[in-house]
Amino acid sequence: MKASWLYSKHPILVDTDLAVVIGLKEAVVAQQLNYWLHSKSAKIINGRRWIYNTYEKWQKDSFPFFTIATIRRTFTSLEKQKIILTGNFNKAGFDKTKWYSIDEERLDELMSRRCAQNEQTMCSKRADGTAQNEQTNTRYYTETTTDKDIYSSASTEQSKSKIQKNSSINTEPPIYKDVINYLNEKLGAKYKPNSAINKRLIDARAKEGYSLDDFKQVIDNKCATWAHDPKMSKYLRPQTLFGTKFESYLNEKVRNMPQQADFSVFKDDTIENIPDDELPF
Repeated sequence: MKASWLYSKHPILVDTDLAVVIGLKEAVVAQQLNYWLHSKSAKIINGRRWIYNTYEKWQKDSFPFFTIATIRRTFTSLEKQKIILTGNFNKAGFDKTKWYSIDEERLDELMSRRCAQNEQTMCSKRADGTAQNEQTNTRYYTETTTDKDIYSSASTEQSKSKIQKNSSINTEPPIYKDVINYLNEKLGAKYKPNSAINKRLIDARAKEGYSLDDFKQVIDNKCATWAHDPKMSKYLRPQTLFGTKFESYLNEKVRNMPQQADFSVFKDDTIENIPDDELPF
């Protein structure tokens, strides 16, 4: 007999890798915040999704197993880690209800850094948080979802995983070297093709169907728009170019694209005087 308390209408699934990096409570809150940001309740302001709520409402609607004090501390922790952004877009000036959004690029950076530190362990299948951004681990179960549907979905995902593993044999050679060499040529940089983070970023995009020409196009587009911009030029690096905004970079319309970017600020795989964890908004 199956336990009736399993698979409630909206179960909260926690990604173990994420919990190790940012904390268990923080991972639970971030996952559920991501769920609400992709719901009809979210508001798009200046191109970013936002959701607002009081701590009392968070407890009632999402975290009945947490005290209000725990919820407050967890949100504060996520703010300090710069994973969530806060704002006040209330029409009434006296209304201090906070609005929340997720800085996905900051989260990607944290996960990528953890991957570099634990190359053989926890992040072997996740380079840039792609699954966090594009295929969230919070399942959106509807009222009509049945347990049979859930188990069937899990079985299908396992079958797909086996097919992908089998199809990895006799595939074309990876394009890491061609991509990184092209980037180095454009920037005058010394990024390493065999870097674990670079490999995983390129792999993630290649699995989405992007080709070597697409990578070159993204590099060309962003060199054209950022190379001579003192504020943005520091983001001409694999973590940014090949991350979750790859598609938008690829489809940018760039006028008068230069053939070569003079980028002397790069030195020995780093950008001088720029903190590693800064990302463009």
